[in-house]
Amino acid sequence: MVVLRSVLFLLLQSVLTIVFAVFALFTFPFSAFTRYRLITGWNRSVVWLARWICGIRYQVIGLENLPDEAAIIMAKHQSAWETIALPILLPPMAIVLKRELLRIPFFGWGMAMLSPIAIDRGDGRAALKQIAEQGKQRLADGLGVLIFPEGTRVASGVVGKYGIGGAWLATHAKALVVPIAHNAGEVWPKNALLKHPGLITVSIGPAIDPSGMKPDALNQRVQAWIEAEMALLPNYAQTATK
Repeated sequence: MVVLRSVLFLLLQSVLTIVFAVFALFTFPFSAFTRYRLITGWNRSVVWLARWICGIRYQVIGLENLPDEAAIIMAKHQSAWETIALPILLPPMAIVLKRELLRIPFFGWGMAMLSPIAIDRGDGRAALKQIAEQGKQRLADGLGVLIFPEGTRVASGVVGKYGIGGAWLATHAKALVVPIAHNAGEVWPKNALLKHPGLITVSIGPAIDPSGMKPDALNQRVQAWIEAEMALLPNYAQTATK
């Protein structure tokens, strides 16, 4: 049944992607916030399909930690699930992503309409400058910035190398940083067709004020909180099922 449900989910997700990509092109005249609300209808649909077809549920803890102003979100990266779900679980934000994703037919078209920060990961210095410049502009416009400091998805239980981009932006823009841990990789593994039923826990940490901190120190503090929280996520899942 897992194979059957996973294939059905993939087919429906593909159809939704094509439909919303074409729809996204017609949202160009609207403001960034209006485009965001309309286009993330795709995200809501996919998360709904994942629940009702694959049995992937989720819970969010720590919502009270989200600041009122636009902030920088630094999140664990295990799965495609968080890239789809976080934009609808959190306030509107610009996602930092690799530029080649925008070249993917249909999916890339829709992403381009969400004011992302598309970087060339092969040129680290230029990417850092781009994150700082465009990130400041997005924050000034009232959009948060979502960055996955590990850069690429890592398997469940693995700690990737935390890039400096998010911390660099935070210290230069003097914006709060919100760390996020989750265990989506347990049910929706990276690069895997099969999606398994289960409960994903998304844990939002207390906002960190970067004032007086160097990027390296801030990055280490974010990593320490996320990885410590990762060890607690199974306990949250057990509590939710009682």
